[in-house]
Amino acid sequence: MIIREETEADIGPITTITEAAFAGHPHSNNTEARIIAALRQAGALSMSLVAEEADAVVGHIAFSPVTIESVTDGWFALGPVSVAPALQRMGIGGALIRKGLSLIEKQGAFGCVLIGDPAYYRRLGFKTNSALTYRDLPEGYLQYITFSGAQPHGEVQFHPAFGVT
Repeated sequence: MIIREETEADIGPITTITEAAFAGHPHSNNTEARIIAALRQAGALSMSLVAEEADAVVGHIAFSPVTIESVTDGWFALGPVSVAPALQRMGIGGALIRKGLSLIEKQGAFGCVLIGDPAYYRRLGFKTNSALTYRDLPEGYLQYITFSGAQPHGEVQFHPAFGVT
């Protein structure tokens, strides 16, 4: 498997994989592919990586800037991350996450936040903190990882693209 930056030719496969990965997911409103497109269109897709096997895109991860009350910049959101349904639970998503986190850290990011399953993301180094909030999201689902600097606190604001319907 190769993990690389997306190219224009990957946009269609990314959309297809993202829609399929989130179809019927109980915590999804099926806007993930539109979020990625809106981030790309707004120039806010800070990093977009694909996993490729046998010359086919099989997974994708997006990173975009976030604002946190206690910090001015240098923080990113992870997500959406998606893997072709037939290949889920084979380590592709974890590999995309580890590679993406490594790259944004090397680029000088202070840390990363996400909304997701605490049991899954804890294995990848993410933590929860009741002092870090996002709207009325239940505690535990907003998670963060710090690369350098102080632990964040306050309200997280994702890019407006996350509000697409």
